[in-house]
Order: sequence, then C-alpha cells, then structure tokens
Amino acid sequence: MTAPSKATDTRTFVLPDLGEGLTEAEIVRWLVTEGDIIVVDQPIVEVETAKAMVEVPSPHAGRVATRHAAEGTTLDVGAPLITVAPPAETSLAAETYREEERAGSGNVLIGYGTTPGPAASARHRRPRNPRPSAPEPPSRPAAPKVASPLVRRLARENGVDLSALRGTGPDGVITRQDVESASTTTPRTVEAPMVTPTAGNGERRVALNGFRKQVAAVLSRSRAEIPEATVWVDVDATALWELRERGRGKPGAPGLLAYIARFTVAALREYPVFNARLDTERQEIVELDRIHLGIAVQSPRGLVVPAVTGAETMTATSLDAAIRDVTARALRGESTPAELSAGTFTLNNYGAFRVDGSAAIINHPQVAMLGLGRIIDRPWVIDGALAVRKIAQLSFVFDHRVCDGGAAAGFLRAVADAMEDPSSALARL
Repeated sequence: MTAPSKATDTRTFVLPDLGEGLTEAEIVRWLVTEGDIIVVDQPIVEVETAKAMVEVPSPHAGRVATRHAAEGTTLDVGAPLITVAPPAETSLAAETYREEERAGSGNVLIGYGTTPGPAASARHRRPRNPRPSAPEPPSRPAAPKVASPLVRRLARENGVDLSALRGTGPDGVITRQDVESASTTTPRTVEAPMVTPTAGNGERRVALNGFRKQVAAVLSRSRAEIPEATVWVDVDATALWELRERGRGKPGAPGLLAYIARFTVAALREYPVFNARLDTERQEIVELDRIHLGIAVQSPRGLVVPAVTGAETMTATSLDAAIRDVTARALRGESTPAELSAGTFTLNNYGAFRVDGSAAIINHPQVAMLGLGRIIDRPWVIDGALAVRKIAQLSFVFDHRVCDGGAAAGFLRAVADAMEDPSSALARL
C-alpha cells in the first residue's frame, strides 16, 4: 500500500483495498492539507465508494508532502493518494491527536489499521521513542478531543466548529450528542453536486459519482438478466390502520411498515422461493434459511437498501425498532457496506412519496421485491354496499425464472390477507 519515493524516508500511500470487490473511490473531502503533521491511524481523507462513505486513516506518521488527487477525483485502488515526509519538528497537535484516538481509530480498512481496545490504547500512550514534548506555540489552539471519525463527519456535515465545543464525554471528549446539540443552532452547509457546464448550448452535465455508477450497473444488470413479471392487488387496510391507531403513542407500538414487514416475513416462510438467489452457472435456485429484509431508503446519497438481518426471528415490535434504526442510519449516511449488500428480499414503501404503484426493478441478485403504495380513503364495496375504506396497492415484482405466476399470486395474497385481517394473522404467527 506504500511505496518509497526518491526523497529519503518519504512514503507514498496508495488508495487501499476497500473490500467488497470495490476497485475505485471518489475523493469527497480531504481532512488534511499539505504541510500538516499527521500520526499513524489519523483519518486523512473521506472517500465515497459505490457502497459507503469511508474515512481512510494513514499508515504513516510525518508531514503531508503531497496530496495526489483533488476533491471530486475518482481514483483506482492502488493509485497514489498521499505522500508523507519526515516531520521537521515534533508536533504537539500530533501528540494531542494520539491522546484523543485512545478509543480506537474508527474505520479500519483491509490490511492495516488498529483494533480498538487495551492493546491499541497502550500503544498510543507509549510512543516507540519517547521524548519530552515540545512546548506548544502560543498562537496554536489545542486540537479538539474527538474519539470517533463519525463525530468528525457529523460536525462537518452540520457546519459545527469542533474547537468551539466543550466535550461532555470522558476526559472532555466531544460526543455525537455534543455535536447534535450544537447543530440545532448552526446553519448546515449543503454541497452542490459536481457540475461541468457546457457553454453556449444551454446544457449542464453532472458527473456520475461512484455510488451512481454502482446503482446504474446493478439496475442495468437486473434489467438485462432478469425476466421480471409484476402482479398487484388493492388491499383494504382499514383494520390494519385501526390497529396502528390503537397503539399510537404507546411505547414500542409498531408502525404500519413494521406490521407489513412481519406479514412479509411470514409469507417468505410460506414461499421460500422468493427469499433466494439464482445460481446461473449451476442452474440452481438457492433458497436461503435466513431472511435479511432490505428496506428501500431514499438517502442523501440516493436510493439505498440496508438490510434488517435475521428478520425471521423478530416480532412486529422488534422489526419496528430495527427498521427505524437502519433507516435513520441510512439517512445519516452511516450504513455499512455489509448492511447494504446483505439483503435477501426487499420491501419498498414508495407510498411515502405519495404514489400508488410502481413497476420496480429487482435488486440483483435478489429475485423479488414487494412494494407498498400510499394508503388513502377510497370507495369500497362491502356486502354489496359502498363504504369509505383505507385502501393501498401492493405490487410484487419477481424473477420469472424461479417460479410461475401462481406462486407469486399466492405470496401476494398471503401478505394482502394478513393486512386485511391483521389480528387473526398476528395470532397465528
């Protein structure tokens, strides 16, 4: 990951292997400037891969001699990232950073970095060549104590000056709550997308970042490989709506999506062919024991599908908590690559966008997706008489290679019937 340069003891650090088969990343934000003194494991740059935002720590200590790429540049794994030279003098700021990172280095990438814990903390407390610290110049303020790279990023995203905060954590460490409290009174800066204007013809061009490239690749592959079919049904969700309303305000009471997720998991148990993947090389349908329920979330980065893992073991109440957790973290950009790639089936609540239906694209390599439209008052016939009911449309898209329409209709009706009579369905689960 590093290569010596012509200058004595100067090291060039290349973009490391970020795992998950990723081959490139976009430089989103440099966390250091040329001339800065850095220490081992200090985050130096924030990069965006096709799956997540990652802070890359340095495997070397020293002075930042060269940053080899500008913000907005996409680098291949193995391309030069930063060159570090020996520091001209001991930096008190670097020593301060060692102290604040005692809790661990945060994101650890493949092949280097530290593991949080007593051993790591001991290493930071006992430098290899201890020497008296140089006195801090009067004009240089002490670096803020921040133990987590995520806290640093949260502060940047919300425009919070860490040096102005007083940490409430152990030894004055700044916590997430400190940043969130400060951000309520600090205006947030929103970055514009990278735009390359074309003069004279009224066009503007927006570069695809790594995330959008990956989305495009997955969706194109899905359309190219999967012969998908869609079935849908209108559902009288009045009883489900009333069940949710009776629990509204009670601690732990599930929301509508959690109930529907519970019914979806039950239907997948009954029709396991939809919790599966297709092995085209061996021409086999691989049914999966675990249900990792992907939840489609429209995040600031774009549409992501973090998974609630082990959904087959959860009640409606625990599903509600898990869905809220993965959704909140996705909206903050904190979903891990593992969460974003673990899903075995996707539940898509596009009703949140006030639309009724969708011909969705399957999230390859999954084989099916269930969509929920908005729940609205509509005229409905009950026992020959018109009534106003809470109606929603369910749409189900599936890979026609793994089954025929009968299984798809059976799955869809299983979910719809449970939504129409939720009390009976929950009693059976």
